[in-house]
Amino acid sequence: MKTCFCLAALTASASAFAPAQVAKSSTALNGWKDDMVVGITAPVGFFDPLGLSKGKDDATMAMYREAELKHGRVAMAACLGWYITASGVHPAFDSKLSSDPLEAAAQLPSVGWLQFVLGCGAIEWLAQQIKARPGYQPGDVLGASYWVDNGDEGWVDYQNKEINNGRLAMLAIMGVITQDLQFHDYGDQIFKPLVQ
Repeated sequence: MKTCFCLAALTASASAFAPAQVAKSSTALNGWKDDMVVGITAPVGFFDPLGLSKGKDDATMAMYREAELKHGRVAMAACLGWYITASGVHPAFDSKLSSDPLEAAAQLPSVGWLQFVLGCGAIEWLAQQIKARPGYQPGDVLGASYWVDNGDEGWVDYQNKEINNGRLAMLAIMGVITQDLQFHDYGDQIFKPLVQ
């Protein structure tokens, strides 16, 4: 727990030395549909089948992008954590919890849940503090946009990979949880019912 708070304090103090940048503002949603915008990738392009972006201003679209990145990052961590738990590794509990991640979550003591909630809260608080800085780009909690902009093709490629991997992880973790709830298969033979 101390490590978490020390890391948060270190990150916050390091961000104080980042050069301030003035945010570029735009009022047209068409800027989000441009092929150069991060997240618009082949083969789908601008994907909005439910029309959630219609009539939205740039601030709302930036909030949507922030939420997409945050959910994608959490889903990628969840996928990794799922298979670590399914392999029987529980570093904090000497592997005494169930290898089924959903059962392990139910077996987690309340102090473990308290640490989890406080840790997530600290990260969220830190992200809100970083978000208040001038020149903040949606999802850029580490401040990379102060040193590189979206004119760099390699940086845009990296961001597109992160968004696409996050989108896939969001679908994957929901599929894995559904598979566990439906068939009680959670490990390396997760698709066993489909191949029998």
